[in-house]
Amino acid sequence: MSYWLHPEAAEEHKSQVAHYGEIQVGLGKRYHTEFQSVLAWVCASPDRSRIVLAPDIRRAMFKIFHFDLVYREVDGAVQVLAIAHHRRQPGYWVARL
Repeated sequence: MSYWLHPEAAEEHKSQVAHYGEIQVGLGKRYHTEFQSVLAWVCASPDRSRIVLAPDIRRAMFKIFHFDLVYREVDGAVQVLAIAHHRRQPGYWVARL
């Protein structure tokens, strides 16, 4: 299944890659690799994650980094609404709907 990132979600992802890259050499790449892994898992079967906001908003948790991929299925594609850090204000991305 194809996917696309909300512009603000794309910016969140770029910021995290840069942030982790500044902390330690290779860490930004590790974050990006996990992001790709979670995204591939979601695209393989978007409906396997639980709904966090009715009717169709779901989240998939990263395993290593403390982020959730918040998404929904739209017209046969995955729309990524946010790459939300666990410590960030819950639901801050709702305005992106």
